[in-house]
Amino acid sequence: MSTGAIIGIVVVLVVLAVIAVLLNRYLQRKRLQDRFGPEYDRTVQGSENRTAAERELVERQKKHAELELRELSPQSRESYGRHWARIQEQFVDTPAGAVAEADVLVTDLMSERGYPTGSYEKQAELLSVEHSRTLEHYRSAHEISQRDQSGDATTEDLRNAMVHYRTLFQDLLGSTDDRAHDDRAHKA
Repeated sequence: MSTGAIIGIVVVLVVLAVIAVLLNRYLQRKRLQDRFGPEYDRTVQGSENRTAAERELVERQKKHAELELRELSPQSRESYGRHWARIQEQFVDTPAGAVAEADVLVTDLMSERGYPTGSYEKQAELLSVEHSRTLEHYRSAHEISQRDQSGDATTEDLRNAMVHYRTLFQDLLGSTDDRAHDDRAHKA
């Protein structure tokens, strides 16, 4: 084989390797965008670069995979539903108290499902893996709750916080079978 043919083969192999690497990066990026939805964009905006943001999201997935998430029993699901209904009724008389109780109930639900409930930031990171579509609701509710603690939230703000908490609450209350089906759809 001539030197020119060998160089040609090497060049073709190098080009194919570069294409394979680029295609792999594109497919990983697409999977992360599909999995994390708006959280992908938020993480990229808050990071020094896209690669660092994607590494962070992959790390979140690894930490999430280590969790022992549990399905709620029908009785537990029903109990949480009744408790949520009482909190909503309480809102009429004590909006701030209802928002504080909604936060506690959502945290209790996270705990029963198997999520760590230490810091808000850690909760948001791990929730982002399976609940990225409702995570912004949690962030908004948490922000309003923080403002309420310093006396800067209006009744309308508190009403919005309840709506946001309810969205995350309903997502967390949903079955893991539903999310497993969603995950399979993402991978297909």
